[in-house]
Amino acid sequence: MRDAGAPVAVVGAGPVGLAAAAHLAERGLDFVVLEAGPRVGAAISEWGHVRLFSPWRYDIDAAARRLLEPTGWTPPDPDALPTGDDLVRDYLAPLAETPRLAGRIRTGTRVTAVARRGLDVTRTAGRGDRPLLVRAAGPDGTVTDLAARAVIDASGTWGHGNPLGHSGLPAPGEDEAAPYLAGPLPDVLGRDRDRFAGRRTLVVGMGHSAANTLLALVELAKAEPGTRIAWAVRGSSVARLYGGGDADGLPARGALGTRLKRAVRDGEIDLVRDFSITRLANGDGDVQVTGATPDGERVIAADTVVAATGFRPDLDMLREVRLDLDPGTEAPAELAPLIDPNLHSCGTVPPHGERVLAHPEPGFYLAGMKSYGRAPTFLMATGYEQVRSIAAALAGDREAADTVRLDLPETGVCSTDLVTEDQIPGAAGGASCCGGGRPGPVPISIG
Repeated sequence: MRDAGAPVAVVGAGPVGLAAAAHLAERGLDFVVLEAGPRVGAAISEWGHVRLFSPWRYDIDAAARRLLEPTGWTPPDPDALPTGDDLVRDYLAPLAETPRLAGRIRTGTRVTAVARRGLDVTRTAGRGDRPLLVRAAGPDGTVTDLAARAVIDASGTWGHGNPLGHSGLPAPGEDEAAPYLAGPLPDVLGRDRDRFAGRRTLVVGMGHSAANTLLALVELAKAEPGTRIAWAVRGSSVARLYGGGDADGLPARGALGTRLKRAVRDGEIDLVRDFSITRLANGDGDVQVTGATPDGERVIAADTVVAATGFRPDLDMLREVRLDLDPGTEAPAELAPLIDPNLHSCGTVPPHGERVLAHPEPGFYLAGMKSYGRAPTFLMATGYEQVRSIAAALAGDREAADTVRLDLPETGVCSTDLVTEDQIPGAAGGASCCGGGRPGPVPISIG
């Protein structure tokens, strides 16, 4: 038997990681939370200026609420839309300080590998009799190996962005152009204002992260003459991002698409379709972005390129555990058909729990955004139900683990095979999820 006296190791102290801790605490299971950042919700703090689409009613885990209520915590207005900073200040930070969680969260502790103690991934004999091993580097760089009866990897995908180049590969010159590249959700109207004011920005990507940045740039351009905005997408249509408008069950998401559509129509944003980036070259104080288009090669000069191209999971840290991942989405194999962005329409992901998330490595689970691999359709409430089910299974409550439910908003217009007014005549309509890029509002609140 695996070491029953070892704790459950939770990787990541974001919303899903702390929800896992809350459910483990309620079940009376020993646990430790390992967070790479200096504080809980560290990744969210990097996009703290962004407002989520989901109101508070969908953003607070049930077990976490039960831990918070006895402390005198005042719950936020359930219909209000929090920013990332609100989520950390008004929910995650107080949750981490509750008596059941305080002292069990190690910040500044980066997990670098998960393995089976004493065995590499090729060894089978006796595997189930050994605890998992979690290797982590602490704040001072000291490396520690922690024995764990189970591991819930809820470390997310933030910081592991997709490249700008086509075919899933970095474009030639992309590394050298790093000084001109910005992350997916820069604080255009605040911290990063000077980088964009009166300058040329190219936003690449067709998710909600791109939409947030584009609309912030439109606001900046009204106050800062000379601010110019280009938006490059690989496809011929952006109808998916424009979304369902007033029909969207998350009104803030519908409004975002409506505003973006208007800005493009009014010429505030130069939309460049069918643009596949083939190389980047540093110019004289700017970057030259070359792309292939149906009409031949085109070059866009920019002072800054915002890479809002989505995310992929960090799987290198998991090379010594036995995973069963879908080759396309890099999500758990049984989950992948439910979230495949080639087929999935927002809001149609059925509730799923421990059985779907289990891997051939006993006691190891991917949860939260990382469980979705490269699929961009994750909702925070989905992650909460995942870890509730996992905690129940680890506690031996099979019935509770298998009874999964999920209360989600209606999603509005998520897929279409119709040619819309946005599409180029003759272009094929595509069934596609409205989830868009993560994180922003990261992955955390939208599909």
